[in-house]
Amino acid sequence: MKKIILTTALLAIPALAWGEGEAPTALSNADAIALVQDHANYLWTLVAAALVFFMQAGFAMVESGFTRAKSAVNIMMKNMMDFSMGSIAFWAIGFGLMFGASSTGWFGTTDFFLSGWTPDGDPWVLAFWMFQCVFAGTAATIVSGAMAERTKFTSYLIYSAFLCAIIYPIFGSWAWGSLLNGNGWLEKLGFIDFAGSTVVHSVGGWAALAGAIVLGPRIGKYGPAGEVRAIPGHNIPMAALGVFILWLGWFGFNPGSTTTADKSIAMIFVNTNLAAAAGAVLAMVTSWVMFKKPDVGMTLNGALAGLVGITAGCANVSPTSSIIIGAIAGVLVVLSVVTIDKMHIDDPVGAVSVHGVCGAWGTLAAGLFNMGGTTMKIMTTQLIGIGAAFVWAFGAAFILFKTIDIVVGLRVSEEEEMQGVDICEHGANAYNDFQVH
Repeated sequence: MKKIILTTALLAIPALAWGEGEAPTALSNADAIALVQDHANYLWTLVAAALVFFMQAGFAMVESGFTRAKSAVNIMMKNMMDFSMGSIAFWAIGFGLMFGASSTGWFGTTDFFLSGWTPDGDPWVLAFWMFQCVFAGTAATIVSGAMAERTKFTSYLIYSAFLCAIIYPIFGSWAWGSLLNGNGWLEKLGFIDFAGSTVVHSVGGWAALAGAIVLGPRIGKYGPAGEVRAIPGHNIPMAALGVFILWLGWFGFNPGSTTTADKSIAMIFVNTNLAAAAGAVLAMVTSWVMFKKPDVGMTLNGALAGLVGITAGCANVSPTSSIIIGAIAGVLVVLSVVTIDKMHIDDPVGAVSVHGVCGAWGTLAAGLFNMGGTTMKIMTTQLIGIGAAFVWAFGAAFILFKTIDIVVGLRVSEEEEMQGVDICEHGANAYNDFQVH
């Protein structure tokens, strides 16, 4: 019955378009099917954008849960405002740099800023902008966790605008520019990064690394002999719920990158889920072996590591390969978190390891496990892309954070940090009437 109703509806579309009483033809039926497909593409792209937007809530909960109660308000404000500031910056500047016409392959031109769009323009630009905007917001919010508990709020606002206006879009234009009007130099080489292991996650992760280095560690994180001291998060159930929200949002992040409602999204869904599951399992096992207990924080980050790892190759690797990619990411994230801690780089939520390191691994894996076969040229191109992302994102962010530090200051005072950034920066407590540490 449903097939009969759908067929009748499709046949009715050309009758409305060409006039009552005119018999449908093969051409008119093809036009009707194309119209339905076109509308389905819009709908799927915008639904996927909504799922990716919901990842902001996941990031906010993960970062807040993994840090202390006296920083929860600040974490929520940063996640709210990096997306808000980022949306405006991406509308005004970033979108044009990323997807505008380019004769050099290095960045787009100003003649394609979304601010110049008019009602008689192509409506697909609006749907595409919305999907790309939530990606830009994701790259920006990755940095929030690595800089948690000691950053001036004003300085973070400045950073958010710059990342979404310049740092993220310029690298994005290298790898994805041709998705609209651009023509990036990396994509000309054949760089594989379907949904952004490097474009989104490594760019955010390397910017987070720069921020954490310029800021320095939290007070009390390292002892007088250089020993690492754990600063436990205040709400692990909140962090776990955030990971589940991010896992859900990734079903928009990866399959939505098709921007097409077709059968190809089925395999991408499966690959995304399997990699996350494998990442969680292997991170748990690795932490169990290393710490003699199955660590909840490492396991949660393992799921995210698997998701980041599969993002580049989700459309061009097999389900079996996705398990291998996720499993390696799960091991890698635990080793990376421990190593970065020993380097005295204080990353409260493991953002650099999850997004930077596992993003690089996922991009390499997209070439290594490519179902179409792998060659030395493919692997070389992947390595070039990984290296370019590090040099650009880390270098540009380091300069940005150093400049902000000189001009307005990047870190709160020692007294303010001890009191908590919630009170000193926002004049509020996340948990009124409770003792907050």
